[in-house]
Amino acid sequence: MNRIGLGISKKLLMHVIVVAACAVGAVSQETAFQVDPTQTTVKFTLGDVLHTVHGTFKLKHGALQIDPTSRKVSGEIVVDAGSGDSGSGMRDRKMNKEVLESARYPEISFRPDRFEGAVPSEGKSSVMVHGTFSIHGVNREVTVPAQVETSGDHWSATVHFTVPYEKWGMKNPSTLFLRVNDSVEIDLAAAGSVVRPVVDAAQ
Repeated sequence: MNRIGLGISKKLLMHVIVVAACAVGAVSQETAFQVDPTQTTVKFTLGDVLHTVHGTFKLKHGALQIDPTSRKVSGEIVVDAGSGDSGSGMRDRKMNKEVLESARYPEISFRPDRFEGAVPSEGKSSVMVHGTFSIHGVNREVTVPAQVETSGDHWSATVHFTVPYEKWGMKNPSTLFLRVNDSVEIDLAAAGSVVRPVVDAAQ
C-alpha cells in the first residue's frame, strides 16, 4: 500500500475510533429511574412478645439517576413519616408522637450515591447500594442489598434492611406489659419508568 493509501487508512481508522468513543460516552450517560408512587410500597415489620406488627408508609416522591459506567447514583426516595399505618389508630398515634416525632421530622429519606455490581439495560441483577438514610432528623450512612429488574422503559427493585431505631436515638415504645423489638424491618418495593439518554447520531 502506498503512502497516500496508508494515510487514508489511518484517517479512516481514527474516524472510526472517535465515532465509537462518542457512542460509548453517550451510552454511559446517566439513566433516569422515575419512581411511581402507585407502584411503590414501603412496609415495616415490628415484633413484640405477643405478635408481629405489620404496617405501611406512603411514598411522597422519588427519582434516581444512575451512571452504569461510574456506578454513581444521585436523587432520593422520600417517605411521609406521618403516614405510618399498622391497623391500629392508637398504636400509630403513639408511633408518630413518641417514636418518629413526625410533626417535627415529617420525612424519611434515602439518598443513594453509589452502588456495587451491574445494572444491565435488560434483565435482573443484584447490587449493593450505598447512601444516606435520614430519619428522626439524623443522617446515617448505610449499604443495602437491592434486587433490580429492568425491561424496556420500566424498572422495579426490592430492598430489605433493618433500622435499629432505639440505637439511633428514638424512643422504644415498650410498656410494663408489652415489650417490642428495638429494631424494625423495612421492605421497599419500588417501580417506575426508565428514561435513557439519547444518542446523538450527528456527533
